Order: sequence, then C-alpha cells, then structure tokens
Amino acid sequence: MPARILIAEDHPSSRELLVYLLEAAGYVVHSVDDGAAALQAIREIKPNLVICDLQMPELDGYGVLRALRADPDFASLPVLAVTAFSMLGDRETVMSAGFTAYFSKPIDPETFVDEMASHLPAHLLGTRPNSQ
Repeated sequence: MPARILIAEDHPSSRELLVYLLEAAGYVVHSVDDGAAALQAIREIKPNLVICDLQMPELDGYGVLRALRADPDFASLPVLAVTAFSMLGDRETVMSAGFTAYFSKPIDPETFVDEMASHLPAHLLGTRPNSQ
C-alpha cells in the first residue's frame, strides 16, 4: 500500500505540481492551503508524511511543526519543508527547527519524488507506472 501524503501549500501552482508528481508516482495525496487546515487534515487522515510550505496563512509551517512535535501521536511524523527561502543559512534554520528535510522552490520535478521517498519505509513507496 503506498503512503498517504499531505501537502500543505498555499501557492496553487506549487501545490498542483506536487500533487501531480506524487499521484503519478502512485501515492495517495491530500492537499490543503493553510497551516490550520493542515493540522485538521493530519488528525483526520493520519498521513505517513507531510510536505509543508513555511509561509502559509492561518498558521505557518513552523507552527504546524511545533504542534505535531508536541503531540505524541505525530511527534515522529516526517515533515518535509518546501520553501522559497533559499538564502545562506536557511537550510540550517529549517533543519534545526526539527523538519525532517528541506527542499527549496522551485523543486526539481526530476528528483523530488525520489528524494521525498527516501523518508518513507520501503513498504509505503509508490509505484511509478513507467519504472522497472
């Protein structure tokens, strides 16, 4: 069974690209456009991994991460930061906050899915229709 992935991203075209790439790779994908909705969706669908923008309305990515790390049910949930922040030191700031991984926008569609999948157990990996 492939992983359930939640995307929390307020930029429509970025969200659509992530959904497209992950669904094409065989994952079950849910998406929301703000941090408060992300927390609600996480509690409802219990995803195996969260992809979270840092700047979102209602609650930013750091707030989402803090809430998850404080909840014993989701404290170890992999949360990947996807952000336009790509200045010197931003990766270190994001990682020291407790995110599992950091991806800067624009993401590389050729490598993103495989890099994201490295944070999932093997039994939850998607199945690409064209892979061998």
